[in-house]
Amino acid sequence: MITVLRIGHRISRDKRITTHVALVARAFGASKIIIDTKDKKIEDTIYSINKRFGGNFEIESGVVTKKIINNWKGTIVHLTMYGEELNKSIKKIDKSKDMLIIVGAEKVRPLIYEKADFNISIGNQPHSEVSALAIFLDKFTKGLWQKKKFNGKLEILPTDKGKRVISKDS
Repeated sequence: MITVLRIGHRISRDKRITTHVALVARAFGASKIIIDTKDKKIEDTIYSINKRFGGNFEIESGVVTKKIINNWKGTIVHLTMYGEELNKSIKKIDKSKDMLIIVGAEKVRPLIYEKADFNISIGNQPHSEVSALAIFLDKFTKGLWQKKKFNGKLEILPTDKGKRVISKDS
């Protein structure tokens, strides 16, 4: 099971980015996202997506980061631009253990670097946590997220032009 921990969420500034982090987590194979700041609106948005597009992705906000990290029984991965190179470190991760992936919104406290089993660099330039999470999950799952079935009321079918959406509501 893969869980994403979003730290440093500022409701007034980060609502769209945090929502996009949650959407990427959901689409690319994570089971849950945990957000440090309580944000009912993001919770409602993600559950609305689940209702329409399927899946059982979970979201929880308003958690104590330190408690989550200290009680985590699996592997902790921190995505950053200061860590070990992605392609080197990803090979070392035990896929049989539950994983907590930490992505920050603002400067990350030293505790995160110390507690993480892996501080993984997704490039060494400033970048988006949304892209970092997508790149990591794609490489970690070897692209298997693309075959995941969500069994929702709506299904988007690939097409080279236009939009093809199947509504299973009827």
